[in-house]
Amino acid sequence: MDLDPELRGNAERYGVGRIARHIFLCADQTEAKCAPRDETLVAWEYLKRRIAELGLATGARVVYRTKANCLRMCAQGPIAVVYPDGTWYHSARPDVIERVLQEHIIGGVPVREYVFAVNPLEPPQREAGA
Repeated sequence: MDLDPELRGNAERYGVGRIARHIFLCADQTEAKCAPRDETLVAWEYLKRRIAELGLATGARVVYRTKANCLRMCAQGPIAVVYPDGTWYHSARPDVIERVLQEHIIGGVPVREYVFAVNPLEPPQREAGA
């Protein structure tokens, strides 16, 4: 199946294939449960801005971010999860997001005081005979 040139260009431009981490943040919910909607939007805008300012959206290994309507934890939010590590954070306000970016994303050490669960993605299985 041929890919649309626009899709192929977008994948190249936005670093698909170079993604090192992907941060999902519960923000702008249809029905705010874990934190007030305006608080989650402040966190989201902060995350977007800081990823760009820190140069994490470009280069050989990029960091993606996705605004999730709900991550189903519904308490002590905003909630964030970093993949492929599967590290879940509570209270992901701008001050905590900054620490996650500096200490976890850049430094490689999760911010333990805000981690409430860890469930890393399993590495892809190799095919038999490969």
